[in-house]
Amino acid sequence: MDLLHTLFYFLVAISVLVSFHEFGHFWVARKAGVKVLRFSVGFGKVLWSYRKKPGATEYAISAIPLGGYVKMVDEREGEVSEADLPFAFNRQSVLARTAIVAAGPLFNLVLAVVLFWSVLVIGETGIKPILGAVEQGTLAAAAGFVEGDEIVSVNGKTTPTWTEAMSVLVSSGLDGEHSIKVEVRNFDGQQAIKVLELADKDSESPDVLYQRLGFKPWSPKLQPIIGKVLPDSAALAAGLQQGDLIVSADDTMIKDWMQWVDTVKRHPDGAIKLLIERDGARLTLSITPKSVKVGDQIEGKVGASVYIPEALMKSVSVEYALSPLAAIPVAFETTYYYSVTSLRMMAKMLIGKASVENLSGPISIAQYAGQSATMGLTPFIKYMALVSVSLGILNLLPIPVLDGGHLLFFAIEGIKGSPVSERVQIFFQQIGIALLVSLMALAMFLDIGRLFQ
Repeated sequence: MDLLHTLFYFLVAISVLVSFHEFGHFWVARKAGVKVLRFSVGFGKVLWSYRKKPGATEYAISAIPLGGYVKMVDEREGEVSEADLPFAFNRQSVLARTAIVAAGPLFNLVLAVVLFWSVLVIGETGIKPILGAVEQGTLAAAAGFVEGDEIVSVNGKTTPTWTEAMSVLVSSGLDGEHSIKVEVRNFDGQQAIKVLELADKDSESPDVLYQRLGFKPWSPKLQPIIGKVLPDSAALAAGLQQGDLIVSADDTMIKDWMQWVDTVKRHPDGAIKLLIERDGARLTLSITPKSVKVGDQIEGKVGASVYIPEALMKSVSVEYALSPLAAIPVAFETTYYYSVTSLRMMAKMLIGKASVENLSGPISIAQYAGQSATMGLTPFIKYMALVSVSLGILNLLPIPVLDGGHLLFFAIEGIKGSPVSERVQIFFQQIGIALLVSLMALAMFLDIGRLFQ
């Protein structure tokens, strides 16, 4: 994927989400009577600013487009004039300060609701969650799933597409749920509830859980007809064209597309003699698949996709959308679901019941931004909604230097009747900084490791 494309959409997403977070602090501060000196989109050197009149809030755009900040009048951060003392943040009541600090993460959660609502109203197009052949020894086989079962819902949450179904299944497993109720519908239209029984070892990481589940999408047998030929591919170099029917490979008849795929995989950097049919005439070609590392294996790849008849594509595709009114409760439900999922995953990592490999650093988050944007507007909006949930929940954690840490100090102040001493706050903030820096370093290390895999 193009690096500039990935970087652009990452900056767009992060700038919007973090700026909205800061807008929450700004808006509530103004409503609470606190004087705001500057509201900046971005950090660092100010590139552009506007102030309606002397003494009013300065609105600025700064050089580093990774969020923003709100600078309020506060005696702890510098000298405050006599006239501004009543409007200083530190002079406000515990309740007012709590509302101002909590507003940032809460605005992220509100934004997530709006974004999920937008996705539901715009609608999604995806592949129906119809199961392919179920391998023995998997959790799906143990629960009685069979080829042709269409997943209707998971633990009561509607799953109209394959992506949504797998996302909810994996999230439910990672939450620590040992029994997952899956409603399915077979080819005859009959519905049933099947229960997946999970053990603790099954939910160590998303990859492990997905492999243990054993769900594979249903794939009808397709003729070995070339659909699209990718640029700079072995297929293009060999002269393959859209519409070519592969008759045989190394004198072995090719009956369907999957047989052709398996043949290609077995011949990395090895020539294959092809007999193809094009416009009623038969031609002989030679193709040498490029070698690609997949996991621990080296496989062949030619860079050509299968032709899928339009009628078949329509039969396995689904368009899912709700009316603006009906989408409201579903958007709240979805935000709540992912909020609880995030909290449970954090708790499991903290007590060692989930692998730290579930952490995503800035590189992974940037890659997801670019990938979702490539897929279209709806996936990108959904990506932003998920990151907004994560930002909101993360900032509510009672860790000093985060909003949740300040809220914890305010709670203690409310109970004891006086503020926590500055010395104690600084001590715990240093611990919080050390913890966050360590987590960021670990996430970056994992990101780099994924890049080399």
